[in-house]
Amino acid sequence: MKLLVDVCLTPEWVGYLNRHSVSAVHWFSIGAADAEDRLIFEHAKAHGFVVFTHDLDFGALLANAASHKPSVIQARVEDVAPEVLGPTLLSALTQFRQELLAGAIVTILPGKTKARVLPI
Repeated sequence: MKLLVDVCLTPEWVGYLNRHSVSAVHWFSIGAADAEDRLIFEHAKAHGFVVFTHDLDFGALLANAASHKPSVIQARVEDVAPEVLGPTLLSALTQFRQELLAGAIVTILPGKTKARVLPI
C-alpha cells in the first residue's frame, strides 16, 4: 500500500511514514499546490494510491463517483502533526489494511477510528 499525502498536510508526513516502512509521497512532488481535489483523486485512482487527507472533499468525490477506488484516510482531528497523529495513523493502517486495499474510507476521529467500505 502506498499513500499520497494531500496538500493540506505537511510534507513531513512522507519522512515519518517512510521511517515506519510505509511508502508515501506528498502531492507537492507530483503536481501543483493549487491542484483541484478532483485531479489529486484521479491521480491516486490511476496510480494505486490511498489518499491521506485532512480535507472532507474526498469523501464527497467518492460518493459522487460511486467508486471502489481510491481508498481515502481522513483525519478529522485538530492536531494533524506527524508526531501527534502518527501513531494513530499507523495503527489504522494495520487495523484496516484489508479494507483499504479493497476500497474504503477510513476516518480518524478523536478517540476512535472507523472504516466504511466503498462505494458509499
